[in-house]
Amino acid sequence: MPQPIEVEQLVEAARDGDSAAWNALVDRYLPLVTAVIRRLRLSPADADDVNQTVWLRLVEHLDGLREPRALPGWLATTARHEGLRVIKRRARDLPTDPAGHTFDTAEVFDMGESLEEDLRAAALREAMGELSEKHRELLLMLLVDPPLSYDDISARLGIPRGSIGPTRARALAQLRRSRALRDWADNTPVREGGAFDVFLD
Repeated sequence: MPQPIEVEQLVEAARDGDSAAWNALVDRYLPLVTAVIRRLRLSPADADDVNQTVWLRLVEHLDGLREPRALPGWLATTARHEGLRVIKRRARDLPTDPAGHTFDTAEVFDMGESLEEDLRAAALREAMGELSEKHRELLLMLLVDPPLSYDDISARLGIPRGSIGPTRARALAQLRRSRALRDWADNTPVREGGAFDVFLD
């Protein structure tokens, strides 16, 4: 079975005007863009507009994309920003009641924040998948509520109690270097209280 072409190669070819490479990029990442837009619950017409705008933005910025491997994060972020821009524009057009009050739009903006949290959590899950099984199990055990003692963790993982701290440090260092979190950090600001803060504070 042929190996999939790396995103860096596709981006480079698309920059050179290769329409097949461009089509391959769209085919590969259209499901991602569609999923982000769907979470915003836009009308079909608005969803189509946002989808088209995302790919137009990519055409405009393809030459300036510093890290082609970060393209998935860039597309997800752009789709979210464009979708929220449409939501905010629609919110400004909301009707008012006879007393002169606008309808509550808090849910609209919370939905965007929820999407960002979901995307961060997805990136974190992907990053955890890049860890060795031992490192992944250790980090997950350190998150158990109520917390496990180091003695319990030592017994469950079969490692010396004194090695838990150094192993945790190595696991966190590997997590910070993971491709999934690196791609996200390159394209999206991390808000305090998000899924990453559990590991990366």
